[in-house]
Amino acid sequence: MKKIAFINKLLLMALIAVFVAGGTGCASKKKLARQQEAERMEKINAAKAELLAIINDDGTMSLEEKERVLEKVKAQDIDDEEVSALIRQVELLLSAEKEELRRAKEEYQRAEEERLRKEKELFEHKMRFQILENHFNAIVRADEVATANVEIEEALGLFENNDVPVLIIINREADIVDYDKPTTIKKYLEFLKDQKKNLNAIENVKYNDNGKITELELIKK
Repeated sequence: MKKIAFINKLLLMALIAVFVAGGTGCASKKKLARQQEAERMEKINAAKAELLAIINDDGTMSLEEKERVLEKVKAQDIDDEEVSALIRQVELLLSAEKEELRRAKEEYQRAEEERLRKEKELFEHKMRFQILENHFNAIVRADEVATANVEIEEALGLFENNDVPVLIIINREADIVDYDKPTTIKKYLEFLKDQKKNLNAIENVKYNDNGKITELELIKK
């Protein structure tokens, strides 16, 4: 009887040990689960904070920084509806921002090209003025008639024909302009040769599609 009682006692102690171990195991699993959930929520909250920082940015973050943060959050592969919704919102936001930058860059390039075109056009215009002015000065300074005639022929080559009108402004008040008697480029160049004086400055020049002068406007110096 004593032996049976001892065996029963051992069995009871074994059962108690199993229950205790089981209870401890359940407690450990619950603790681990709580810890994992806490870590998951911490990761979710951190991701939300980073995504909201992009959405609410006041201009302190560059586009590259925003893209790096977004990729870092996406790489975590967080299974959360709010995080997923924020990711989609940020993606749309960055897409719109990149499109705006692209348009701004294109607009800047167009403006720069237009600026360079106008600068080139102005430079070429001034050079044409200068070339014509050089011919005028060479004609009046020529020591011989033959030399002046050579300059006249070269100058006439810049014009559409010998009868291109030359208008000389003698007075201007606001939009009212008074001109001297009209003449032609051929006659005006001959006038320069005879007078030996260049008293007028080039005010405006009109060209045809071939770059030849079709009208010359001068003004008293």
